[in-house]
Amino acid sequence: MSLLLKGRSVLVVGAGAVAEQVIPRLIAAGANITVCHEGTISADIDDWAEDGKIRVERVAFAPAMLWAKAMVVCCDANALRDVVVHADKYGVLVEDLTDGEEQDLSPVQGRRASRAGDLAGTVALIGGGPGEPDLITVKGRRLLRLADVVLTDHLGPLSLLEELDPDVEIIDAAKLPYGRAMAQERINELLIEKAKQGLFVVRLKGGDPYVFGRGYEEVLALRDAGIKVKVIPGITSAISVPAAAGIPVTQRRVTHDFTVVSGHVPPGHPTSLVNWEALAQMNGTLAVIMGVKNGPAIAEALLKGGRSSATPAAVIQEGTTANQKVHRCTLGGLADTIRDNGVMPPAVILVGDVAAL
Repeated sequence: MSLLLKGRSVLVVGAGAVAEQVIPRLIAAGANITVCHEGTISADIDDWAEDGKIRVERVAFAPAMLWAKAMVVCCDANALRDVVVHADKYGVLVEDLTDGEEQDLSPVQGRRASRAGDLAGTVALIGGGPGEPDLITVKGRRLLRLADVVLTDHLGPLSLLEELDPDVEIIDAAKLPYGRAMAQERINELLIEKAKQGLFVVRLKGGDPYVFGRGYEEVLALRDAGIKVKVIPGITSAISVPAAAGIPVTQRRVTHDFTVVSGHVPPGHPTSLVNWEALAQMNGTLAVIMGVKNGPAIAEALLKGGRSSATPAAVIQEGTTANQKVHRCTLGGLADTIRDNGVMPPAVILVGDVAAL
């Protein structure tokens, strides 16, 4: 019997001497070949990958790797059982080159591996938006539903996690303001560890991953570990939360600019990179996120820098959610407004003439 494999996708599990023997036959047949193996890759297989003849995934076999495959060639006895069980589910032919014993074909119990096809062994860094679950992007929501593992922040749209299958592993990676926090190094380790297991990992963050988050640090760590990662932008709270409160950050004939600032450190702090004096001289809109605790000090710095105490301001707490509260005031009364209303994070502070609209 001979198989016509020209242009067909074939998975080879294992990268040792047996695989070295079968791969040239598959190349000659014109197959599109993917090799998966978590251990050492032989020199010949590495050379074929460098020449573009095959593709190598340096991770253990995961069932999602069978997606869209015409055939799987198993050269690793330790993986044979999983290969046979899951190939049967996908309707994929199996060639056993392990000389292994007869396999137990009873259904696999427990959490399924990724259903996400070629996303297995990769990470998606998703911006969940400002809080309202429906404000995550369409792509972000689609990828979230394919996840095997989700590492989530407390500002992400947590109610969306209730839509996931019960076997999805959810890891709380929250960094609560002035409270408990998972170390960034541990978050990076978990992302890498789970992806190397051949799972599709979603890192769910609030807002946009690159706006005053540590998304880029996570991307660098994953790239250094050889993990493929894609970034799905999200809607930042700096703009969307004022909009949900009926306040545009720009308006014709009112302001021609707006500035987004992190308020996680107060003015004058040795680690602050913000020129508050310069911001005080501007007439445009100032949106401050992560600034509740330091709001009074920020207001003082702006007033000291020359911004009028009568400048309209607003504090929007838990914007876009059912718990949204909007407190309007002036820059001069900002500190009292935060204190008297017991404002707690998350909240966006807006300073500028648009806050009176």
